[in-house]
Amino acid sequence: MTIEVRVPALPESVADATLINWHKKPGDWVNKNENLVDLETDKVILEVPSPNSGILSEIIKEDGALVFSNDVLAILDTEASSGASGPNPAENKVEAVVAPASSAIAEKTTEHPASSAAQSLEAHLSPAVRRLIVEKNIDPAQIKGSGKHGRLTKNDVIEYLSDEPVIEQRHAPARHIEPEKPTAPIEVKTVVATGIRPEQRVPMTRLRAKIAERLLQAQQNAAMLTTFNEVNMHNVMELRNQYKGRFEDKHKIKLGFMSFFVKASIEALKKFPAVNASIDGNDIIYHGYYDIGIAVSTPRGLIVPVLRDADQLDFAGIEKSIADYGKKAKEGNISVDDLTGGTFTITNGGIFGSMLSTPILNPPQCAILGMHAIKERPVVENGEIVIRPIMYLALSYDHRLVDGREAVQFLATIKECLESPAHLLLNI
Repeated sequence: MTIEVRVPALPESVADATLINWHKKPGDWVNKNENLVDLETDKVILEVPSPNSGILSEIIKEDGALVFSNDVLAILDTEASSGASGPNPAENKVEAVVAPASSAIAEKTTEHPASSAAQSLEAHLSPAVRRLIVEKNIDPAQIKGSGKHGRLTKNDVIEYLSDEPVIEQRHAPARHIEPEKPTAPIEVKTVVATGIRPEQRVPMTRLRAKIAERLLQAQQNAAMLTTFNEVNMHNVMELRNQYKGRFEDKHKIKLGFMSFFVKASIEALKKFPAVNASIDGNDIIYHGYYDIGIAVSTPRGLIVPVLRDADQLDFAGIEKSIADYGKKAKEGNISVDDLTGGTFTITNGGIFGSMLSTPILNPPQCAILGMHAIKERPVVENGEIVIRPIMYLALSYDHRLVDGREAVQFLATIKECLESPAHLLLNI
């Protein structure tokens, strides 16, 4: 009996997907629920498990194909004999319980036999990590994992490969140039001296393409303006330093600055509901809830996981949610639901050292708050010049919906809440 392996129903906000990697080839034995192929959408990477055990008799959609919900990906023969290549659960019960990642990697990295410890590690690889391992044909046991319990992350693989860049050279001299060190990256002085003009051409990922599309959409379809202010972080930092130890002991999570900004933003959104609204055609949708998007940078690009009903979370709940999203983003396990929706976004360029920027709207939201680096600056307090930790804030907004007065007062409310944290703690 043959059955079809189809693209699962894609989320409502995802129109199509790109097939990025088959973990099996025609003729291979496949266990039920074993991951057959990875599909990349503009938000996340999806795994397609085998609906039954059998032999993969035919692959319909090749790597790089654009696929839609319910498209046929492959044909699986569930009554084929067990003599096919790959593990057969009837002959080797141990292989049958190994996670899909290990069997897929073992096929393509036979020259690097892994230890039992490495096999245990392979069984918990995320799709993004597994794809890199297979594409680069490397042994994951040779890479030290930085994730929880030594789990391998995509950043670990990228750092491991950083000493072996793949460079396409155009207009290079005809003579052969022997590099000083085979694994060393090309240095600028070498390029200048030899006349080599290195280039590297790589396809744009679905996520990067979607980011580009949404940024252009935001600029073309909104009357975007940005207003700025500065906030004295002295009181927040004093409060944080005073209680961060007790906070971490009780909640098992560090007390960061983002929870203060989320709380302050919610207070400002309650005061100015237009900033929490969105435009749909000729209608304005005023949201009676506060789903705050937190911009997170990943190796694949910028993503914005959403804190649902953030107004109902306390400081610990906010910090734990952000930490969970950061971990999932690092390991490539962010789901579509994590990224769907949002009524307001906060982005923190300060972690990269940014002093000032104009963040771009995240459609269909009408405003986004930009945080920046905290720097000590001279300020005047009670007629005296003192040194205080100052952060510049930027609020980009859609002027079609939000007036300049509202934008300025919204940012001033955030400033007031942060400079007097009692507003946040006492809900006044």
